[in-house]
Amino acid sequence: MDTYADLVFVGGRVVTVDAEFSVAEALAVTGPVISAVGTREDVAPLVGPSTRVVDLEGATLLPGINDSHLHGCAFGMASPPLSVEVGHPAVSSLADVAEAVREAVGRTPAGQWVTGHGWDTGFLAECAADPSRQPSRADLDAVSPDHPVVLYSFSGHATWVNSKALELIGVDRDTVAPPGGAIVTDGAGEPTGLLHEGAQALVQNALPPLSRQERTDAIRSTLATLAALGVTSYTEPGLGPGGDGIMRGALGTETLEVYRELLADGELTARVGVLVLPTGMTSTAEEFARNLDALDLPEERDPRRLTIHGVKVFADGIVPNKTAWMHEPYVGGGCGSLCVGGDLDDERVDEIRAMVRHAHAAGHQLGVHATGDRAIDTVADAFAEAAAAHPRDDARHYVIHGDFLTPHAMKVLAAHDYGVNMNPTIKWTVADMEEEFVGAGRAAYAWPYRDALDAGVRVASGSDAPVTHPDWRQGVATMVLRESKAAGRVSGPEQRIALAEAIRTYTIDAAWQDFADDWKGSLETGKAADLCVVDGDLLGADPRAIPGMPVVLTVLDGRVVYDALPGEPRD
Repeated sequence: MDTYADLVFVGGRVVTVDAEFSVAEALAVTGPVISAVGTREDVAPLVGPSTRVVDLEGATLLPGINDSHLHGCAFGMASPPLSVEVGHPAVSSLADVAEAVREAVGRTPAGQWVTGHGWDTGFLAECAADPSRQPSRADLDAVSPDHPVVLYSFSGHATWVNSKALELIGVDRDTVAPPGGAIVTDGAGEPTGLLHEGAQALVQNALPPLSRQERTDAIRSTLATLAALGVTSYTEPGLGPGGDGIMRGALGTETLEVYRELLADGELTARVGVLVLPTGMTSTAEEFARNLDALDLPEERDPRRLTIHGVKVFADGIVPNKTAWMHEPYVGGGCGSLCVGGDLDDERVDEIRAMVRHAHAAGHQLGVHATGDRAIDTVADAFAEAAAAHPRDDARHYVIHGDFLTPHAMKVLAAHDYGVNMNPTIKWTVADMEEEFVGAGRAAYAWPYRDALDAGVRVASGSDAPVTHPDWRQGVATMVLRESKAAGRVSGPEQRIALAEAIRTYTIDAAWQDFADDWKGSLETGKAADLCVVDGDLLGADPRAIPGMPVVLTVLDGRVVYDALPGEPRD
């Protein structure tokens, strides 16, 4: 034997995620690729004196997980120690948030900002008991009268600040919110401290941008977390000039440069695909086209490890803020709107169409944030119109989030072989609270996996971290069970999908989104050796037990990047 394998796995279930979803019993890795898949006898000739043989002892070997929508820098920045944790389960009430801020103030030099991430009114006792009770600056002023405080919601679409922060950013009762944004006010017309959507830029522009070192530390933190979860690929959905004012520039142009540095230094322990963000959430088509055309997008030196796939556009907001654009009104009224420039709905639709048409004609893949059913229909139709005007092969455009994907949009997307990127961990998180915004029927339907797959739509799954923790195991359990986080209630049982289908959305179908399904996303000979080992029989487990099944080994390009197997870890 001229070439022995570097790694050989035996004694478990090798879930190949090939076309037949076949299960093998052994796999070999030579260099960066899979060299054999089959039985013990098939891999035995590849075992040499330096081969590491891993006895899985009943564990499950999967393709490396591909989280197809994850803000890597923002997730690291939103995690301790770079941020105060104000999400569930760390806090469960407004009083808990105030106490966490009080502690942070005590260790923060005078005059510096205190930042936190993750608050969710569905998991704050006072707000859950009375939906009209929302976070306010008064909740923070008593514990931080002199330090400006900015707390980002779990969704990233709302920011909560104290009075000192409002003073520093110059927001008062006479301040007009930017287009597409809202400054929440009380009955007397005074700002409450909540800023929605585009109005968040008012505080973002006042914060010092992240330093290069802070960005580097944030991404390193994220990479370590992902390696321990078996995640070997992710999409960074929006880096560019449009992100310079979002989360202190975590989505800005400089973050892409940090990724390039980490790759050059051998520290990029996951494959990263990027969507560029030419403009922010409330731009015009003219600004979008001008910024996109001005971008310098060089070929990356190792495009299988770091590459730019396409362009991101924001079409609307999110349901909990009533900023997703819906066909039917929300509970209490209003339908939301598109968040791009324009005073009337028809004008905004024309703006979205122009953005999509321009990016498509320029040869880019498009990922468009659209959560409301009317916004999704608008985007799907814009895709189809752009394709008709400028025919292209294999564009792989997709709707980002697609909460209320309609039968019409499914038909259009399937006809053009376009996709949707759904978020099962967000479904798990918000299922109990959405009824108050859209009613029981629409809340149950949200993220219609079953219907989308049956319609022939390409479906990938992502966490949208830091909106939710990037735990694919919880995502898989949610797709199979449709149970909620807070109450454990079933939300939309008719949209359940099978375990094999759920796994595909995090592997081969996510690789399709990356234009990479021919070389990653399944365990087949000749494909990249990106692997994830889960302790136990994943295929035979109770779905409710899946989130607790440990990841014990992660391999990227044939190199072990996380090892929690019994015995002495080896690189």
